[in-house]
Amino acid sequence: MTDPHQQLREALDALDVAFAPRAHLPISVGGCTHCYGEEDLAALAGPVHRIPDDLIPYVAHEVPSHWDDFPGLYRRVTPRIVRLLVADQLLSDAVASQFIAAGWRTWPAPERTALENVWQAWWRSLLHSHPSTGDVTRVLETLGALTGTLTPWLTAWARTRTQAADRHLGDALDWWLIEDELADLRFGFHNEVHATPELLPWLLSLEDGRIGAAHLREIERISHG
Repeated sequence: MTDPHQQLREALDALDVAFAPRAHLPISVGGCTHCYGEEDLAALAGPVHRIPDDLIPYVAHEVPSHWDDFPGLYRRVTPRIVRLLVADQLLSDAVASQFIAAGWRTWPAPERTALENVWQAWWRSLLHSHPSTGDVTRVLETLGALTGTLTPWLTAWARTRTQAADRHLGDALDWWLIEDELADLRFGFHNEVHATPELLPWLLSLEDGRIGAAHLREIERISHG
Protein backbone atom coordinates (compact mmCIF):
# COMPACT_ATOMS: atom_id res chain seq x y z
CA MET A 1 0.00 0.00 0.00
CA THR A 2 1.20 3.50 -0.78
CA ASP A 3 2.65 5.32 2.21
CA PRO A 4 -0.16 7.45 3.75
CA HIS A 5 2.12 10.45 4.01
CA GLN A 6 2.98 10.16 0.32
CA GLN A 7 -0.74 9.89 -0.45
CA LEU A 8 -1.29 13.16 1.39
CA ARG A 9 1.50 14.89 -0.54
CA GLU A 10 0.03 13.65 -3.81
CA ALA A 11 -3.47 14.78 -2.81
CA LEU A 12 -2.16 18.27 -1.99
CA ASP A 13 -0.38 18.43 -5.35
CA ALA A 14 -3.58 17.34 -7.10
CA LEU A 15 -5.43 20.08 -5.22
CA ASP A 16 -3.03 22.65 -6.70
CA VAL A 17 -3.77 21.31 -10.17
CA ALA A 18 -7.54 21.36 -9.68
CA PHE A 19 -7.52 25.00 -8.60
CA ALA A 20 -4.77 26.18 -10.95
CA PRO A 21 -7.05 27.78 -13.59
CA ARG A 22 -8.59 30.01 -10.92
CA ALA A 23 -5.32 30.69 -9.08
CA HIS A 24 -3.53 32.22 -12.06
CA LEU A 25 -6.28 34.59 -13.15
CA PRO A 26 -5.96 38.14 -11.77
CA ILE A 27 -9.22 39.37 -10.29
CA SER A 28 -10.60 42.40 -8.48
CA VAL A 29 -10.56 41.92 -4.70
CA GLY A 30 -12.56 44.26 -2.51
CA GLY A 31 -12.51 44.18 1.25
CA CYS A 32 -12.39 46.08 4.50
CA THR A 33 -9.87 48.86 3.94
CA HIS A 34 -9.70 49.51 7.66
CA CYS A 35 -8.14 46.07 8.17
CA TYR A 36 -6.41 45.63 4.80
CA GLY A 37 -4.42 48.19 2.85
CA GLU A 38 -4.43 48.68 -0.89
CA GLU A 39 -1.20 46.68 -1.16
CA ASP A 40 -2.86 43.72 0.57
CA LEU A 41 -5.90 43.83 -1.70
CA ALA A 42 -3.67 44.14 -4.76
CA ALA A 43 -1.63 41.12 -3.65
CA LEU A 44 -4.79 39.06 -3.13
CA ALA A 45 -5.94 40.02 -6.64
CA GLY A 46 -2.73 38.80 -8.26
CA PRO A 47 -1.42 35.27 -8.84
CA VAL A 48 -2.09 33.15 -5.77
CA HIS A 49 1.47 31.85 -5.49
CA ARG A 50 2.71 35.41 -5.08
CA ILE A 51 0.44 36.28 -2.16
CA PRO A 52 2.69 36.89 0.88
CA ASP A 53 2.78 33.97 3.30
CA ASP A 54 1.72 36.10 6.25
CA LEU A 55 -1.46 37.22 4.47
CA ILE A 56 -2.93 33.75 3.93
CA PRO A 57 -3.79 33.07 7.61
CA TYR A 58 -5.68 36.36 7.78
CA VAL A 59 -7.76 35.37 4.77
CA ALA A 60 -8.24 31.87 6.21
CA HIS A 61 -9.70 33.17 9.47
CA GLU A 62 -11.31 36.50 8.53
CA VAL A 63 -15.08 36.80 8.83
CA PRO A 64 -16.87 36.69 5.46
CA SER A 65 -18.29 40.19 5.84
CA HIS A 66 -14.79 41.65 5.42
CA TRP A 67 -14.78 40.74 1.72
CA ASP A 68 -16.90 41.86 -1.21
CA ASP A 69 -16.80 38.33 -2.63
CA PHE A 70 -15.86 36.03 0.22
CA PRO A 71 -16.73 32.70 -1.52
CA GLY A 72 -14.76 33.68 -4.61
CA LEU A 73 -11.70 34.76 -2.66
CA TYR A 74 -11.72 31.74 -0.36
CA ARG A 75 -12.13 29.36 -3.26
CA ARG A 76 -9.24 31.03 -5.07
CA VAL A 77 -6.74 30.65 -2.22
CA THR A 78 -8.00 27.24 -1.07
CA PRO A 79 -4.84 25.23 -1.90
CA ARG A 80 -2.67 27.53 0.17
CA ILE A 81 -5.13 27.53 3.05
CA VAL A 82 -5.38 23.74 3.01
CA ARG A 83 -1.61 23.26 3.09
CA LEU A 84 -1.43 25.41 6.22
CA LEU A 85 -4.41 23.57 7.68
CA VAL A 86 -2.86 20.11 7.39
CA ALA A 87 0.44 21.50 8.71
CA ASP A 88 -1.43 22.56 11.89
CA GLN A 89 -0.70 26.23 11.31
CA LEU A 90 -4.29 27.50 11.35
CA LEU A 91 -7.27 27.47 13.73
CA SER A 92 -8.78 24.35 12.23
CA ASP A 93 -12.33 24.65 13.57
CA ALA A 94 -12.54 28.24 12.32
CA VAL A 95 -11.27 27.22 8.88
CA ALA A 96 -13.85 24.44 8.68
CA SER A 97 -16.61 26.96 9.37
CA GLN A 98 -15.15 29.27 6.72
CA PHE A 99 -15.22 26.51 4.10
CA ILE A 100 -18.86 25.84 4.99
CA ALA A 101 -19.64 29.54 4.63
CA ALA A 102 -17.86 29.57 1.26
CA GLY A 103 -20.11 26.71 0.10
CA TRP A 104 -17.30 24.29 -0.77
CA ARG A 105 -19.70 21.36 -1.21
CA THR A 106 -21.33 23.19 -4.15
CA TRP A 107 -18.09 23.94 -5.99
CA PRO A 108 -17.40 22.29 -9.38
CA ALA A 109 -16.78 18.54 -9.19
CA PRO A 110 -13.00 18.62 -9.89
CA GLU A 111 -12.40 21.09 -7.05
CA ARG A 112 -14.76 19.35 -4.65
CA THR A 113 -13.27 15.93 -5.40
CA ALA A 114 -9.73 17.22 -4.94
CA LEU A 115 -10.69 18.57 -1.53
CA GLU A 116 -12.41 15.35 -0.52
CA ASN A 117 -9.28 13.41 -1.48
CA VAL A 118 -7.19 15.69 0.74
CA TRP A 119 -9.57 15.22 3.68
CA GLN A 120 -9.33 11.43 3.33
CA ALA A 121 -5.55 11.39 2.87
CA TRP A 122 -5.08 13.76 5.82
CA TRP A 123 -7.05 11.44 8.10
CA ARG A 124 -5.22 8.32 6.91
CA SER A 125 -1.89 10.02 7.41
CA LEU A 126 -2.81 11.00 10.96
CA LEU A 127 -3.98 7.50 11.89
CA HIS A 128 -0.62 6.09 10.83
CA SER A 129 1.52 8.49 12.88
CA HIS A 130 1.85 9.09 16.60
CA PRO A 131 2.93 11.63 17.56
CA SER A 132 1.52 13.46 14.56
CA THR A 133 1.21 16.88 13.05
CA GLY A 134 -2.01 18.08 14.58
CA ASP A 135 -4.15 16.76 17.41
CA VAL A 136 -6.51 13.92 16.53
CA THR A 137 -9.51 15.53 18.26
CA ARG A 138 -9.05 18.80 16.36
CA VAL A 139 -8.62 17.02 13.03
CA LEU A 140 -11.71 14.88 13.60
CA GLU A 141 -13.65 17.98 14.63
CA THR A 142 -12.50 19.75 11.47
CA LEU A 143 -13.38 16.87 9.15
CA GLY A 144 -16.72 16.31 10.87
CA ALA A 145 -17.65 19.97 10.50
CA LEU A 146 -16.46 20.11 6.89
CA THR A 147 -18.47 17.10 5.81
CA GLY A 148 -21.38 17.32 8.23
CA THR A 149 -20.85 13.80 9.58
CA LEU A 150 -18.38 11.76 11.63
CA THR A 151 -19.36 8.39 10.15
CA PRO A 152 -16.72 8.00 7.40
CA TRP A 153 -13.93 9.18 9.70
CA LEU A 154 -14.98 6.91 12.55
CA THR A 155 -15.36 3.98 10.16
CA ALA A 156 -11.82 4.51 8.89
CA TRP A 157 -10.54 4.79 12.45
CA ALA A 158 -12.18 1.50 13.45
CA ARG A 159 -10.64 -0.25 10.43
CA THR A 160 -7.16 1.16 11.00
CA ARG A 161 -5.50 -1.31 13.35
CA THR A 162 -2.22 0.50 13.86
CA GLN A 163 -0.54 1.28 17.14
CA ALA A 164 -0.73 4.95 16.16
CA ALA A 165 -4.52 4.80 15.67
CA ASP A 166 -5.02 3.18 19.09
CA ARG A 167 -2.76 5.70 20.80
CA HIS A 168 -4.72 8.51 19.19
CA LEU A 169 -7.91 6.90 20.51
CA GLY A 170 -6.53 6.92 24.04
CA ASP A 171 -5.50 10.56 23.68
CA ALA A 172 -8.95 11.50 22.38
CA LEU A 173 -10.72 9.79 25.25
CA ASP A 174 -8.49 11.53 27.77
CA TRP A 175 -9.87 14.77 26.35
CA TRP A 176 -13.49 13.82 25.65
CA LEU A 177 -14.03 12.38 29.13
CA ILE A 178 -12.96 15.52 31.00
CA GLU A 179 -16.00 16.68 32.98
CA ASP A 180 -18.18 14.30 30.94
CA GLU A 181 -17.80 16.34 27.74
CA LEU A 182 -18.64 13.21 25.77
CA ALA A 183 -22.22 13.42 27.07
CA ASP A 184 -22.88 16.50 24.90
CA LEU A 185 -19.97 17.00 22.55
CA ARG A 186 -20.29 19.45 19.69
CA PHE A 187 -17.80 20.05 16.88
CA GLY A 188 -17.09 23.13 14.79
CA PHE A 189 -16.47 26.79 15.53
CA HIS A 190 -20.23 27.36 15.45
CA ASN A 191 -21.11 23.91 16.87
CA GLU A 192 -22.14 22.70 13.43
CA VAL A 193 -22.01 19.00 14.36
CA HIS A 194 -23.50 17.34 17.43
CA ALA A 195 -20.85 14.65 17.84
CA THR A 196 -22.25 12.60 20.73
CA PRO A 197 -25.03 10.75 18.81
CA GLU A 198 -22.45 9.35 16.38
CA LEU A 199 -19.44 9.11 18.66
CA LEU A 200 -20.90 7.34 21.70
CA PRO A 201 -22.38 4.30 19.87
CA TRP A 202 -19.20 4.03 17.81
CA LEU A 203 -17.02 3.86 20.89
CA LEU A 204 -19.22 1.15 22.39
CA SER A 205 -19.04 -0.85 19.15
CA LEU A 206 -15.25 -1.08 18.99
CA GLU A 207 -13.56 -4.42 19.38
CA ASP A 208 -12.56 -5.58 22.85
CA GLY A 209 -9.18 -4.29 23.88
CA ARG A 210 -9.12 -1.10 21.86
CA ILE A 211 -10.37 0.96 24.77
CA GLY A 212 -8.81 0.64 28.21
CA ALA A 213 -10.95 -0.59 31.10
CA ALA A 214 -11.04 2.76 32.92
CA HIS A 215 -12.08 4.65 29.79
CA LEU A 216 -14.67 2.02 28.92
CA ARG A 217 -16.31 2.26 32.34
CA GLU A 218 -16.68 6.02 31.90
CA ILE A 219 -18.13 5.63 28.38
CA GLU A 220 -20.68 3.07 29.58
CA ARG A 221 -21.64 5.28 32.53
CA ILE A 222 -22.24 8.25 30.21
CA SER A 223 -24.21 6.11 27.77
CA HIS A 224 -26.58 5.03 30.55
CA GLY A 225 -26.75 8.47 32.15
